[in-house]
Amino acid sequence: MKERTLYLTLKKAIQTFPAVVVTGPRQSGKTTLLKYAFGKTHRFVSLENLDLRLRAKDDPLLFLEQYKPPVIIDEIQYVPELLSYIKTKIDEDRKAGQWLLTGSQSFHLMSGITQSLAGRAAVLSLLPFSFAELKDNFNCTEDVDSLIKRSKDEINNNADNKNFDISDIMLKGFYPEIAINKLVDRQLWCDSYISTYLERDVRSISGIDDFHRFDIFLKICATRTGQILNMSDMARDIGVSVPTVKRWLSALESSYQIFLIYPYYRNMGKRFVKSPKLYFNDPAIASYLIGLNSKDSLLSSPSFGSLFETMVVSDFMKRFYHYGKKPPIYYFKTRDGLEVDMVIEEGKGLHLFEIKSAMTLTTKHSYSISRAANDLGSYVRSSSIISLSDESFPLKSDIYNFSWKNILSK
Repeated sequence: MKERTLYLTLKKAIQTFPAVVVTGPRQSGKTTLLKYAFGKTHRFVSLENLDLRLRAKDDPLLFLEQYKPPVIIDEIQYVPELLSYIKTKIDEDRKAGQWLLTGSQSFHLMSGITQSLAGRAAVLSLLPFSFAELKDNFNCTEDVDSLIKRSKDEINNNADNKNFDISDIMLKGFYPEIAINKLVDRQLWCDSYISTYLERDVRSISGIDDFHRFDIFLKICATRTGQILNMSDMARDIGVSVPTVKRWLSALESSYQIFLIYPYYRNMGKRFVKSPKLYFNDPAIASYLIGLNSKDSLLSSPSFGSLFETMVVSDFMKRFYHYGKKPPIYYFKTRDGLEVDMVIEEGKGLHLFEIKSAMTLTTKHSYSISRAANDLGSYVRSSSIISLSDESFPLKSDIYNFSWKNILSK
């Protein structure tokens, strides 16, 4: 059992909220975490069990009488109607930390929570491991200001980081089972995950019946991870309508398989690109869908840069979600070609990051971020590059280059 950052957030939430809902993709460790943290104090029931699911649907009051709080109810999206009955129970007794719920489909689950448990439940998200969690550094830096300062203060002082190979990390990804169990066959695991979880859950959300085109859609999404979303092009390539692509994207997003990152823009006399960028939540699934199954094929692929960017952006998303925060993450691009891969807004300031899949960094790599920092002016707190370099170092007086292993491990 590797410690998870969300464990700290859970401990805070149960002190004040009657219910805590943990959402996230399949196999991200939700059940394991709740059993580890509360298995001795809460009963456990899983609605994956078909018999229990039918009993909960047929007679929810009897079901809740049998499984009284404190209780962990796993995969509650299978019986969302239970939420209204749980609301009644909470209103009768608002004792904190009595109802712990998990779910893997945020669209249906959040709809039920909004209607039934508003003000009664803390809603948290557990994604696959962050790089810091993989290194057993689960108590990582909470805010980006401190992250940058700490990464500079402890620069190149992590000898154990040298044991991590970028191609191995990206091919295995961050889902707990495949990331830490060396006996798991990577291709078999990814194929099984897509078949048994991703396709099943996503299809159930959207009522998808054209399986062949949906499989093509998944692969096209993977080839476009880290890129600006163009639904018209995708619809044309797949042979479906734009509304269908939009519905399928929404299903992937609600099942936590992709993120859409939206542009940051201010009125600075420039024309901004306003379409979101698409990112898979895990590089293993994306690279498998593209057909990259070896280190050589990954490193030589034209998709390598986008997959590396996907890994870094996803890791920063986890940094916020696992502390119970909505990620204030954007990108920046103007019509005249000025682009910054990741913009993080904290307080009234911005942290700018360029993500470079290069090991040798020179001042030319700072051109775009320097221009953006100049245009954004006093809003900018820091400008950094995250790269494949082995060492971290100042690239210019106002721009720092961080090795991915150095900054993501903090």
